[in-house]
Amino acid sequence: MAETFEGRNVLVVGGAGFVGSNLVRFILKQQPRKLTIIDNFLSADPINVPDHPAVRLVSSSIANDRVLREIDDDLDYAYHLACYHGNQSSIHDPLADHENNNITSLKLFERLKDIKSLKKVVYAAAGCAVAAKTFDGAQATKEDAPVSLFHDSPYSISKLVGEMYGNYYFMRHGMPFVKARFQNVYGPGEILGAGRWRGTPATVWRNVTPTFIWKALHGEALPVENGGIASRDFIFVEDMARGLMACALRGEPGEIYNLGSGVETTILELAERVNELSANDTAIAMTPARDWDRSGQRFGDPSKAREKLGFEAQVPHLEGLRRTVEWAREFRPCILRCMMQHVHFLPELRRYESTAR
Repeated sequence: MAETFEGRNVLVVGGAGFVGSNLVRFILKQQPRKLTIIDNFLSADPINVPDHPAVRLVSSSIANDRVLREIDDDLDYAYHLACYHGNQSSIHDPLADHENNNITSLKLFERLKDIKSLKKVVYAAAGCAVAAKTFDGAQATKEDAPVSLFHDSPYSISKLVGEMYGNYYFMRHGMPFVKARFQNVYGPGEILGAGRWRGTPATVWRNVTPTFIWKALHGEALPVENGGIASRDFIFVEDMARGLMACALRGEPGEIYNLGSGVETTILELAERVNELSANDTAIAMTPARDWDRSGQRFGDPSKAREKLGFEAQVPHLEGLRRTVEWAREFRPCILRCMMQHVHFLPELRRYESTAR
């Protein structure tokens, strides 16, 4: 019989976040004995935490020594999904990125190495950190792609450092470490402005899909940079949750797996689809390229995850976008509440004050 999470003790660090909360809901369907969420709500909102008898929430950074000591010694599975979210926030404050990405990973792995019951430790790695830097046509990035020593952001660097620390603890201490390399996740639960101010407008306007959907629902022009030629591999968050579960249940310690759709979609195509689904007639606004971003075109090769884990993304991009637009309409008051807590820093957000009434 295939392994499941039934009766298991699971830890999800970053479990209140966008991806983490979707993963938690999927794991809960398999009736774990206990599921502990540790999250400092730096970029998450409490509304994403399920009310379930198996769930224990710890509101803290995983770098807190007391919290680390109190982690159960009989864990079966652990997920490390917490991070200092986003390239632009890390560029603005590299020290905060280091504190929330590098220190957290090192301290967590140092604690987990002594838990002998662990079957798997799954780490959220970043596909952007290994993709070729190109605007001249992308090729699917494989897991063994060469890693450059020159990066566009501290975020990209720290996500790779997390992989390296995990590899060290796997080799030195036998920690059953599996790397799940994320492509561009989107879907319900990604709340613009969730958490605390992190120094730049990217605190609110974080990823491209929720930003486009919010603006389209308000009849605004979607800002498309550099002619929209940049491309990404968009994977629906429920597919990502299934992929993360497959990494824990069937992944091989020491290995890395791309979790993505394997489909390249341009940002212009994304904008056009969002406008269509949102009935937004306002013309797309073409804007200059971002001066820091050299990884313009990229998508992942998911063949290893398909062959070794039996995992394949199931939700087509247009269908995933449709479901995300519907969710954003329904949860508009919650999204607005999170956005408006940053109005002191972004006064232009006041134009949305009446939209959810």
